[in-house]
Amino acid sequence: MTNAYLEVISLIERLHRNFLEVVKVELEGLGIHDINNVQGMMLYNIGDAEMTVGELTLRGCYLGSNVSYNVKKMVENGYLTQERSLRSIRVRLTEKGVKLRDRVSVMHQRHQELLSQATLNMEDLQTVGATLRRLERFWIRASDLVQRPPQFAA
Repeated sequence: MTNAYLEVISLIERLHRNFLEVVKVELEGLGIHDINNVQGMMLYNIGDAEMTVGELTLRGCYLGSNVSYNVKKMVENGYLTQERSLRSIRVRLTEKGVKLRDRVSVMHQRHQELLSQATLNMEDLQTVGATLRRLERFWIRASDLVQRPPQFAA
């Protein structure tokens, strides 16, 4: 069981890196060089929403630790606009950001169509998705299950 658990963790990391490499190749193929693959996926995940920088990580739009840097670069390159309020900075896609988000949507659609040529089908993906959601719920609860030393207990 331990080996399977560790293998799944490693596989999830590799799959994410492989997917980001595919996005990088797609962006290069489109001649887009002012945004990286991680930022492109952030734009896709933001979609039509307007949210604070903090919400980007909470809503799963960004899976890293340097969200402020990426937001700054996307603002500088015209993909995002930001508005400051008293308490937060809200971001949303610009017209340029919407165009790129739409191109990433086309990429996803093309990949879905290519799945018919692979050894994967929709049922396989639904099964994997359900399993990963259960693993996600486990990890969310895991921090509550861990015995914390008294000096760190809340």
